[in-house]
Amino acid sequence: MKIKICIIISLIILILSCSKKMPETTYYDKAKTNIKTTTITLGFTTYMEDPRGIASQLFKKNVEKRTGKRICVDIYARGTLGNDEELINKILKKQIDMTISSAGNFAIHEKMAGISALPFLFNSFEEAWAFMDSEVGLKANDSLQNCGLKVLANFDNGFRCITTREKEIKTVSDMKNLHIRTPPNYIIVETMKALGAIPEVYPFPQLKKALKDGLFDSQENPIPIILNNELYEVQKNLIITNHSYDAMPLVIRMDLWNKLTTTDKTILLESAKKAQEFNRILIKEQTESYKELLKSSGMKITYPKLDDFKKTTEVVIEKYYPELKEEILSTIKN
Repeated sequence: MKIKICIIISLIILILSCSKKMPETTYYDKAKTNIKTTTITLGFTTYMEDPRGIASQLFKKNVEKRTGKRICVDIYARGTLGNDEELINKILKKQIDMTISSAGNFAIHEKMAGISALPFLFNSFEEAWAFMDSEVGLKANDSLQNCGLKVLANFDNGFRCITTREKEIKTVSDMKNLHIRTPPNYIIVETMKALGAIPEVYPFPQLKKALKDGLFDSQENPIPIILNNELYEVQKNLIITNHSYDAMPLVIRMDLWNKLTTTDKTILLESAKKAQEFNRILIKEQTESYKELLKSSGMKITYPKLDDFKKTTEVVIEKYYPELKEEILSTIKN
């Protein structure tokens, strides 16, 4: 309960402070009548209190304010419209309009989109953000247009870490035969295989129950996800591996995007960028402050030496992106 109260108070403060910074400009002419309205459905799998949920609410607020609700954004959290894989498939089939999901989850449909999820690419949030805003990162965004998706912004989900029910992880050998839940992200799946674990894709909305019922020994997610979705209640150990940076593209259907006026496209892009800026600040703050909250909840936190983890997973980039390896590493270095 203490953890929930702390989260709610901090979110209220952040939302209020961010709300004051929202643009006041509106392009809606109230003198006009019979103006056609557009309702956009946006679905994702985590709680509304999660950083992507908070950022989505700010996106919605700004879009609706600046268009005078000519464009409304209906948000569906907690997997109401489906799990990550289902949400992406629904947007591709034009059954919903927008979603937010891990970049690696989109790689199934467009390989280039998943490059930021490769193991142990970044040492800090600043490095990851610079990469996402670089020419290579923008190229990854643009690649999703090949399957009919437009990236409005890159939300941040943090660095993925491992949790376990009982087993402590201190070395790569401790990963052997660990039955671990993963998202439908083949880069994460291959990373876990390279480390010797037994990965299995499983829907996030049902994950907590699956962990409670003992269907998995382990799972991996960013620290804010672990706390905001109360996974600490069913997992004992938190291992700070930071094995994959989890960029979260905010995408909209290209066919819907192409129907919007230039003015409305500008409003959506600017609102998305504002939400991205807020999301990045929030996710970084939560990643640091939530470690203590998780520790106080009873989780044991371990910081393994990662050199062997990094070396063992080098095969993943060689397997999937050999032609881009030099460009990726050069962009990060520079």
